[in-house]
Amino acid sequence: AGEEDGTPLLEFAISHSAIWACTACGACVDVCPVGNEPMFDILDIRRSQVLMDSQFPHELKGAFTGMERNGNPWQMAGDRLAWAKPLDFAVPTAEENPDYEVLFWVGCAGAFDPSAQEIARATATVLHAAGVNFAVLGNDETCTGDTARRAGNEYLFYEMALANIEALNAVGANKKTIVASCPHCLHTLGKEYPDYGGHYTVLHHTQLISELIGSGKLRLNGNNQLEKVTFHDPCYLGRHNGIYQDPREALAKAGATLLEMDRYGSDSFCCGAGGAQMWKEEEPGSAAVNATRYAEARATGAEVLAVGCPFCARMMNDANANSGESIAVKDVAQVVAAAIQP
Repeated sequence: AGEEDGTPLLEFAISHSAIWACTACGACVDVCPVGNEPMFDILDIRRSQVLMDSQFPHELKGAFTGMERNGNPWQMAGDRLAWAKPLDFAVPTAEENPDYEVLFWVGCAGAFDPSAQEIARATATVLHAAGVNFAVLGNDETCTGDTARRAGNEYLFYEMALANIEALNAVGANKKTIVASCPHCLHTLGKEYPDYGGHYTVLHHTQLISELIGSGKLRLNGNNQLEKVTFHDPCYLGRHNGIYQDPREALAKAGATLLEMDRYGSDSFCCGAGGAQMWKEEEPGSAAVNATRYAEARATGAEVLAVGCPFCARMMNDANANSGESIAVKDVAQVVAAAIQP
């Protein structure tokens, strides 16, 4: 009768498992012909569950505690510049290089996840080879709060956003360009921080790499054809931010022969890590999300599965190990770094 009875949706319309299974990939919002936005409704319910009822998957407590105490969901306490030590060139902080032109936002994965550290080193190598005047925040950087927001902990996101905006503005990042190798950081910094007063020009590293190649600042040995490569479109790079061509152009310039999966571009299938799924067990279902996507990549016959997100890299590597097969999982930056002319 058009009246509200106050009955919570969780009591009749959607299950707890469904609430916490959402990867926030955005596909439901993208395809809905009448403008419904189920993803945002689910995130609203998560906020109520976390902030009002303190009801959420127990695994998320560790991620929340890590962000609160250590500034990262890995719960790691340590040097956020340790990833750069194996490089044969120095990676300066914004304090050491205040006249930088590009601020490389390394992200928590790049700082603490061993596989993502390799991506961070590859990105820095590309920037260095192209002569880009860049710097990092180092230990002044902390988690953007993406995981907190997707998991419904809006208050924690708010606190982390304000802290990061203060740190970024202190080094003049609002007047420079920020480049991020994580699409979740890209999205949060560029599209969500403006609501809290943080206005920045933010690029994904594949966008900057493509630009550097196009301007002739980065020379690649594209004559040496690499293995056949298929590219997995990260949800927060593609659907959420509309970036599809730059990673493909970078791969092509590096000599890759690109083989597309059946589902790619705006129809790409999620890796399974978004929506804070990285930090909890997957909800029951007919098949694991990452295993499903990995099978699609294998079906192309590609020898390299290229990604543009550290979470996607982790999920595809896990699926690779579980399958017992062997396919190289590499970030676009790693493929490009390997193709740089001496």
